Amino acid sequence: MTTEIVVVLGIALAAIGLFATERLRMDAVALLVLGSLALSGLVDAGQALGGFSNPATVTVAAMFVLAAGLQNSGALSGIGSLLGRAKSPLQFLAILFAVLAVIAPFVNNTAVVAVFMPIVMTATASVGMSASKALIPLSYVSQMAGVCTLVGTSTNLLVNAMAKDLGHPGFGMFEFTPLGLICMGAGCLYLLTLGRWLLPDTRGAELVEHYQLGKYITELRVMPDSSLIGTSVGEAKLGETFGVFVLELLRGDEKVWSPRAQTLQEGDVLLARGDWSQLDELRQKAGLEVDPQFRLGRRAFEEAEQVLTEVMVAPRSRVVGSTLATLAPRWQHDATVLGIHRRGQVLRDTLRDVRLRVGDILLMITPEAEMAALRKDKNVIVLSERDAQRPRGWRAPFALATMVLVIGTSALGWAPIAVTSLMGAVAMTLAGCLDADDVYDAIDWRIIILMAGLLPLGVAMSETGAAAFLVENTLGLVREFGPLVVLAVLYLMALLLTEFMSNAAAAVLLTPIGLSTARMMDVDATPFLIAVTFAASTSFATPVGYQTNTMVYGAGGYRFIDFVKAGLPLNLIFWVLGVIFIPVFWPF
Repeated sequence: MTTEIVVVLGIALAAIGLFATERLRMDAVALLVLGSLALSGLVDAGQALGGFSNPATVTVAAMFVLAAGLQNSGALSGIGSLLGRAKSPLQFLAILFAVLAVIAPFVNNTAVVAVFMPIVMTATASVGMSASKALIPLSYVSQMAGVCTLVGTSTNLLVNAMAKDLGHPGFGMFEFTPLGLICMGAGCLYLLTLGRWLLPDTRGAELVEHYQLGKYITELRVMPDSSLIGTSVGEAKLGETFGVFVLELLRGDEKVWSPRAQTLQEGDVLLARGDWSQLDELRQKAGLEVDPQFRLGRRAFEEAEQVLTEVMVAPRSRVVGSTLATLAPRWQHDATVLGIHRRGQVLRDTLRDVRLRVGDILLMITPEAEMAALRKDKNVIVLSERDAQRPRGWRAPFALATMVLVIGTSALGWAPIAVTSLMGAVAMTLAGCLDADDVYDAIDWRIIILMAGLLPLGVAMSETGAAAFLVENTLGLVREFGPLVVLAVLYLMALLLTEFMSNAAAAVLLTPIGLSTARMMDVDATPFLIAVTFAASTSFATPVGYQTNTMVYGAGGYRFIDFVKAGLPLNLIFWVLGVIFIPVFWPF
């Protein structure tokens, strides 16, 4: 083992640890990796910065713009009415899967789920179906459909770009389609049968009509006329009477020890947890008020018609890591935050000090006039309001035609996908499908930085021999059983790694390993690269393995175990199908 191999593997292990623990943002980790490789001399300046000009990076950025153009033009506005025609939950899921099968192979699946979530939550209520029965399938099928084409996910493009950099010819637009359709067909059949019974029936996830998504944390101030003054929390029996539980008692700037035993005074603030309807009932009957410190925005709107709405912090939101206190000066909408819901965790900090995470849901009051702007804000996803009906006009068919030309021109080999997608993004912008200023907001810059920062790691692993070293000491142990067994083990490695860290990072680490495996076995590298691509692009067993899973985790009222129960069998199905059919379509 050379010094270069030790350094590269050390950088890779450090990156894996940071990705898995999420101590740093994934784009920051990618830049640290890039800087470490460049400073240690493992890649030259051209290789270190080449990821920013790589066709895959450009394509992913352009595809984000194209997806935003489709959404803003109203090209997808008819989906809600189509889903609303379903007469039964089974029919609803079948229609949803069919729509996703058409859209998700060509539109980034994170954008697809962001668009579909409020639509699905509205439509499920109309067919008498719990949203928790549909949101995990929405995430899963968007991943399944995304792997059917080269542009369906950023991971596909990333593996393709890295493979080309390392000497492989790369993949065509629809090269993944045969295996993708088989896996998606099996996955949809599973979700329509056994998978339906493994998913929870969480009626509290139906937000649109009742605002009872989950247990909110809010702060209630004891007013001068409150009936609670002079009694303790324990004596008031708030849990038994209202279903509300007091987590902390705030008196001034201090948390009071043993809050249930303290006699309440005027001005005390209760950090309380419960369904919003229960919290509101307690507020009205006990003479409490929501602490007004959570006002976001500058204008007063007491006289305006107000809307009670729930918004979720989006995966690429700029508010991630911010507190309500630090967010207020740069928040672009007028709103009063009433409470915060975080799935799987009870918050005990004062709300102004809670650092927002992806998937957090804010219950807020907003002027009705602000709702259109709030729906367009890419930092949040409006869950409890119907999507604005956009006039279709000529821009909707124009956006659809542009998307077809982008994909078709590239598929026919007339121009590279990086060029066609870039021209398509320009065309949609010039046509007014989205504003020029919105182009930059449409792009998930964290994904772009992640891809550009990690591409040099794959080059370094290959050129230093680190990938070959790993192969000899892992997959090399089963080489005597033949390439099929090695393929099965590599797919399983990618599957496990993707469940606990960024799928893009897993793809970057395993692509050079796949190529080195092929050299070790003296066979074609394509089957191993396909295995890496499919495993890294489909993560079902944890809510943190893929961004779309994280998005539906809070909104559906799920527990971690729900993903394990529904997703682990699906992972095994994909693994078996991959091992069987990859050698059929791409022989060794």
